[in-house]
Amino acid sequence: MDFARTIRHLLTSRGTVRRYFTAPGLAAIKAAIAESEAAHLGEIRFAIEAALHPAQLWRDVTPRERAVELFSELRVWDTEHNSGVLIYVLLADHAIEILADRGVHARVGGATWEAIAQTMQAEFADGRFEAGALAGIAAVSRELIACLPSKEDNPDELPNDVSLL
Repeated sequence: MDFARTIRHLLTSRGTVRRYFTAPGLAAIKAAIAESEAAHLGEIRFAIEAALHPAQLWRDVTPRERAVELFSELRVWDTEHNSGVLIYVLLADHAIEILADRGVHARVGGATWEAIAQTMQAEFADGRFEAGALAGIAAVSRELIACLPSKEDNPDELPNDVSLL
């Protein structure tokens, strides 16, 4: 167990999330997801977690491992076209993970998701959290439009709200 990481997680709270992601910012993220999903058959979930639970830190859970857990818990996999994408932000670790269901990942690949996460991270590092989130959603949307463009029947299968954990 990493002592410095544990301290960071203990000192990062939901208040930290509210400082970086304001109510208008969260509303803008939700609206961007809804607008994006009208243009493709994918489903985007955006989750922000302040910090991991001490038991998770004790087990040395990585941001990637936590994102995989949330992919299941938030039912991102549960779409007709296997087209869910999770954008996960773990503030205490300054980490962004983007996971895509098999219907998308097979066409896009991990390097693209990593590049999008790095773009978001650069915005976050400059204190532009809303801009970083919106840039990430726009980039994911471009990939989804390229591989799964919208058809006439395009139901909204997952909530567009930001999950605050």
